[in-house]
Amino acid sequence: MTKARLLRLSVVLVSIFMILLIIVYWDNVGTAHFYLHTSFSRPRSPGAIAAGEDWEALPDVDEFLAKLLSSSLKQNSSIPRKTEQLLVQGSNKPVVSNLEENVRGYDWSTHKDRNSLDQEKLQVERQRTLREFCANSSFTFPTKERSFDDIPNYELNHLIVDDRHGVIYCYVPKVACTNWKRVMIVLSESLLDQGVPYRNPLDIPREHVHNTSTHLTFNKFWRRYGKFSRHLMKIKLKKYTKFLFVRDPFVRLISAFRSKFELENEDFYRRFAIPMLKLYSNHTNLPTSVSEAFGAGLKVSFSDFIQYLLDPRTEKLAPFNEHWRQVYRLCHPCQIDYDFIGKLETLDEDAAYLLQLLKVDRLLRFPPSYRNRTASSWEDNWFAKIPLAWRQQLYKLYEADFVLFGYPKPENLLKD
Repeated sequence: MTKARLLRLSVVLVSIFMILLIIVYWDNVGTAHFYLHTSFSRPRSPGAIAAGEDWEALPDVDEFLAKLLSSSLKQNSSIPRKTEQLLVQGSNKPVVSNLEENVRGYDWSTHKDRNSLDQEKLQVERQRTLREFCANSSFTFPTKERSFDDIPNYELNHLIVDDRHGVIYCYVPKVACTNWKRVMIVLSESLLDQGVPYRNPLDIPREHVHNTSTHLTFNKFWRRYGKFSRHLMKIKLKKYTKFLFVRDPFVRLISAFRSKFELENEDFYRRFAIPMLKLYSNHTNLPTSVSEAFGAGLKVSFSDFIQYLLDPRTEKLAPFNEHWRQVYRLCHPCQIDYDFIGKLETLDEDAAYLLQLLKVDRLLRFPPSYRNRTASSWEDNWFAKIPLAWRQQLYKLYEADFVLFGYPKPENLLKD
């Protein structure tokens, strides 16, 4: 009887082991390399990089998967020296072909390090603010109380994974996400140019950067790992370095409006501008193309855009577009414990510090900022003609982003 039980147990264990080996093989063939590499780990400071197998308590299946994947892939624990040397090379300036990048340009002036910014203390403060408000039961907003398991897969599409360096980046549109995606492509070697991985982020064409097939994101795990997908997500969230960049919510809205409605964008004109012009400006028989509309002086106003955001019918039709969707809905900061919180307002310093912490600063530099970047000082002018009641409603709509990421309440815009 005992021998029969042992035999059945052996068969089960061998079957599980074979399934996991198939999963690992599938991942190695289907993507680049699957590295369980270094990461930050609580409660250490942002300056300390983990070096060992410092796993926290995990469910049995997660722990088994973690150990198996770690032991199976130890041989791939570093980037080849030749690749590292090649990544440093590359052209100094890009050939800019995208309309938005042509209009805004790049700021190629040198930026001196600001020694007054104590980056480590800054990170501790930003993370403390986020954790305190996530734990504060009196501060509520939609989806706050969800667990990670409650987040549907389609809402995890902004979490980009680099298995080569053990990095997870949650991208937020209008917060330098194009260039951070370029950095992730270089690090993960997920895109080739004539058979060779890109080495300079600015060499990567914008259309490839925003192609969803270019990046490995959490929402793709289900197709790849099936019922093991959530287990593997949790392992990577425990082990990998997780970061995001945020921005003053109202300034981000201005930036989104400028790039999507002040420049000719066919897709956004048809999907959003035409309905806005009909609903809020009483236009009929609108041109079918954005060039014709712009030629006739038919453009969405900032007031139209704000009305669209506040209109309860908007989200009944579809969730906010990612360019103006709230950060808490894109990156789930109360469900995911981010190791690094960058801000666009301190982009150059934060980016340089993060690349150092990731130990990839010898491989690449973060691309330069835009010359004509939307500034916080523009808020008063942009909102001057927006009724006070609308501004107050808009603040409530984006309040969670203001509070979680430490942006002061714009009192000057919310009072007479």
